Amino acid sequence: MTENTEKKLRTVEGRVVSNKMDKTVTVLLERQVKHELYGKYIRRSTKLHAHDADNSCNEGDIVRVVEIAPMSKTKNWRVVEIVARAAE
Repeated sequence: MTENTEKKLRTVEGRVVSNKMDKTVTVLLERQVKHELYGKYIRRSTKLHAHDADNSCNEGDIVRVVEIAPMSKTKNWRVVEIVARAAE
């Protein structure tokens, strides 16, 4: 075994839809999947809870989150950076 094996961290980008919790934001991930029979592209979405230590994210921000060990029952993602701020 080599000691230089680094784990590839899973990183995704999404939009903040709620920041009402303390140090936690809800991030909406949207993707398009092709319908297996009809071939039409359908929009699917997933909501994640991510740790925001500084409470710096606002609703509408585009953020990059990385997967971490579970911090609570539903929270196992952490905000790495804010890619784009929401237009106000």
